[in-house]
Amino acid sequence: MLSKLNPIQRQAVTYLDGPLLVLAGAGSGKTRVITHKIAYLIEECGYEPRNIAAITFTNKAASEMRERVSDLLKNTNTKGLVVSTFHSLGMNILRAEAKLLGYKPQFSIFDSSDTWKIFAELSNSADKQEIRVMQTQVSNWKSAFVSPEQAAVLADSDEATVHARIYSRYQETLRAYQAVDFDDLIHLPVQLFKQHPEVLLRWQLRLRYLLVDEYQDTNDCQYQLIKLLADMRAAFTVVGDDDQAIYAWRGASIENLHKLRDNYSNLRVIKLEQNYRSSQRILKVANQLINNNTKVFEKKLWSDHGIGDAIRIYAARDDEHEAESVVMKLVAHKFEHRTRFSDYAILYRSNHLSRAFEEQLRSQRVPYTVSGGTSFFERAEIKDITAYLRLIANPDDDPAFIRAITTPKRGIGNTTLERLGGHAGSRNISLFEAAFESEMKIELPQRQYDELMLFCNFINRIQDRADKDPCGELLDELLRAINYEAWLYDSHDPRMADSKWENVQEFIAWLKRKAEVDEKSLIDMIQTVALINMLEGNNQTPDAVSLSTLHAAKGLEFPHVFIVGAEEEILPFRDSDEKQIEEERRLMYVGITRAERSLQISYCNRRKRGRDWVACEPSRFLEEMPEDELSYAGGHADAVPTVSRDEGMDKLARLKAMLSKQVTE
Repeated sequence: MLSKLNPIQRQAVTYLDGPLLVLAGAGSGKTRVITHKIAYLIEECGYEPRNIAAITFTNKAASEMRERVSDLLKNTNTKGLVVSTFHSLGMNILRAEAKLLGYKPQFSIFDSSDTWKIFAELSNSADKQEIRVMQTQVSNWKSAFVSPEQAAVLADSDEATVHARIYSRYQETLRAYQAVDFDDLIHLPVQLFKQHPEVLLRWQLRLRYLLVDEYQDTNDCQYQLIKLLADMRAAFTVVGDDDQAIYAWRGASIENLHKLRDNYSNLRVIKLEQNYRSSQRILKVANQLINNNTKVFEKKLWSDHGIGDAIRIYAARDDEHEAESVVMKLVAHKFEHRTRFSDYAILYRSNHLSRAFEEQLRSQRVPYTVSGGTSFFERAEIKDITAYLRLIANPDDDPAFIRAITTPKRGIGNTTLERLGGHAGSRNISLFEAAFESEMKIELPQRQYDELMLFCNFINRIQDRADKDPCGELLDELLRAINYEAWLYDSHDPRMADSKWENVQEFIAWLKRKAEVDEKSLIDMIQTVALINMLEGNNQTPDAVSLSTLHAAKGLEFPHVFIVGAEEEILPFRDSDEKQIEEERRLMYVGITRAERSLQISYCNRRKRGRDWVACEPSRFLEEMPEDELSYAGGHADAVPTVSRDEGMDKLARLKAMLSKQVTE
């Protein structure tokens, strides 16, 4: 089982004499180490699968890990093995211990769009930036274990005082809905373990060995959760890379790597420095760049993949020229080398930079995907309609019930939902079922009770017909009954309402068409929508160029990479202080180490800002790279033509000859 590992990887897998930190450089096989260690613990060390937990940050990473473990342990029963995200682990702990925190086991989990809506209502604001600041502040308070009461005391400005007040009301609203947000999935288990030692002991005995991926991305809350579960046994392996710590803006703390040495004097550190992804030249550039940062641990990546192509630095006249030249080079390279579109990635610091590249790719009819964009099914208006459909299919779906009954508003507010949630919690039943219990008629004012019954009876009527009547007819009836179109225009400015209503019509039309072609009922179609939602972000990669932010590209790899917009005020981001500059440098490092064989970094000499042209300055990170490994082209001051005019014409003639040969074949 260990024969395919290099000697250092084998050390990391077999080391069990205490806490272990595996410093895994980019492309050094960290997932292989984690999965082989799980197999080693089960097959060689006698651990029961149910006593092992491997924790990572994304569903995709957890899914890949599960598949790899399954391949390694084909003939072994791995039932009970925990391979999950931090949030999934937190959710399982909360579901098992919900009563101790005053929740029912079927509590709802609100995503950022659900909580956005609550913040917007509580603050009575339509200012997106203001709401985002509020969400971030409350999230940071929760991660730092600051209660609403403490936040109010600590408030040192009028804005902070307002935020603390909204934090308090936000928590009351979540409690009324019997709901938790993403931060609560980590925050509440830590709180639970600190308040109930007997519960902590139960989970420590259950999870006897912990493996944590991407450890540099943990925040204080996640650090505490791992520390509590690991206890004095300290039976854990954490895998991380301080050079790839790029999430400080969402609460991740590189200090957690320092803390390991402080908290565990017997910590063993093993470095994985052999890179299996990139050429030597790419790694030389990456190493020299990142050496400009303050280092937690010294580490130098190396590879036996050969020297590789020179790193190309391209200076474009402007952003339109940059997009045009990148796409033309990409298309020519693909044609010449008979590669796939999916072999290429265009990476940028901020989402707004993708527009020019999308336009060029479309004009050249090049298929592409955009990472980090909002999926159609994640749009608020689609989720609103989907909430009704989910509730029709399953009345016990509490998040769907709350979203549907409050969108559009129908005279049912927090007080009604709080009483309903309290009753549902005491009886351990769903909110929908609780609405029909006789006690609710006594507890609620007549008007609110009538509105509640009107809504629930309507859902029941549609549900009764959902597998019999034509799907299109029921969908039209649903939209008319809830008066969603009118609500959109009452709640948003006309332009936004137009866009949202157009999306709803497109969604409904798609459901109708598919139902008719496949001869499916409304219930069948609801299950189809649920499946589409689950399948989004699956591992089936289309043959398309990847457009992605540098943040979203972390963990991915591509044979050929273009990093664009490498300018001061973009990368590094404007107004970055010394600490933030180091994170921006790590971001550039992450981008460089996505490339396997070829890498081009480009910047513009000027960019359009409104109606004006603004001069741009190349990123300082370019100067920190080894000049002898770089090939300059375009309008750079030090540029030299990479090919002569005659060589260029000769290359074009060869491409044309290849094209005509393909056509005749």
